[in-house]
Parts: sequence; structure tokens; C-alpha cells
Amino acid sequence: MNNDKSLATLAGGCFWCIEGAFSQVKGIYSATSGYMGGNTENPTYDDICTGESGHAEVVQLAFDKAIISYQEILEIFFTLHDPTQLNRQGNDVGTQYRSAIFYHDELQQGIAVEIIKEMTEGNMFEHDIVTQVCAVETFYSGEEYHQDYITNNPENPYCQAIVSPKLAKFRQTFVNKLK
Repeated sequence: MNNDKSLATLAGGCFWCIEGAFSQVKGIYSATSGYMGGNTENPTYDDICTGESGHAEVVQLAFDKAIISYQEILEIFFTLHDPTQLNRQGNDVGTQYRSAIFYHDELQQGIAVEIIKEMTEGNMFEHDIVTQVCAVETFYSGEEYHQDYITNNPENPYCQAIVSPKLAKFRQTFVNKLK
């Protein structure tokens, strides 16, 4: 690793898909599933599933900005989920599945706001984008069994029905960005 290592923290529904995709991208050192944006210290998966902790399922990326830019990360992010669904992604419903970008500095905040503005002005989606742009908060790593979930649990029915098809489409779309 070099001095160009940076962090990005993204919430786009179930973290298994976001983590599974970004772990395949050149310039991403790590993709860690976890929780952010709530009011409970050291939340567990059970805590966030109630919706009462206020946390979102997030993936925190450590990346080399000399290889992949923050803007490119956001461009990929917006293809991996539907940023027009409020507090849900498909059948996953609740505030823990909200779309959010947790920025780590003013530059990231500006890039996030600008890309959402450009997509809105370009009518990229049929409905309004509801992705929140929020300052980074305490990141709580998810339980070990959530890390690299799709690789470790390919037989899981949710992974077979939802995650695997999304990742296949992702790999076709971003073939030049893959490790």
C-alpha cells in the first residue's frame, strides 16, 4: 500500500452485494461489511435488523486513489442498487437498507453531491434519487460471518436469487475494472 490509500463508506441495501462487487475491483484493498449511522454503540446484526438502532448496512472500502478514483467508486455504487427506493432495496425493507454515502472529507462530499446532481439533471432514473449524503460516523464492523459472505455462502438461496445475478451483471459491465 502507498500514501494514496483512502476510505469510502457506502450503504446500498444488503451489504453482501456491495461487498461482493467491490472486492473484485482493481484498487480496492479491502471491502468490509458493517454498520454506520445509528444510535446504538457496538450494534449487532440482530440490533440493526429491528430498525431501532438506526444503523444502515454499509461497506467500508480501503482503496488506492491512484488506481481508482472516488468518483469511479460512486459510479459503480449507483449501478449496484436502486438509489430511488427509500429505506429498501427490492424485498429488503427498513432503514437499515437505505441508500447513503458517508463522506470522509469535504472533497468526497462535493463529489457525491455533484454526481447525484448530474444524474438527477440527466434523468438517469425514473424516480427521484433518495441517497443520503452524510458525514462519516463510527464504523462498526459486521460479524465475521458477514465478511466475504457471497464467496463463503454461494448456496444461500438469497445469494443465488439476488446477489449472484447482480454480480454477474456487474462483472459484464465493469470488466475493465476487475482484478
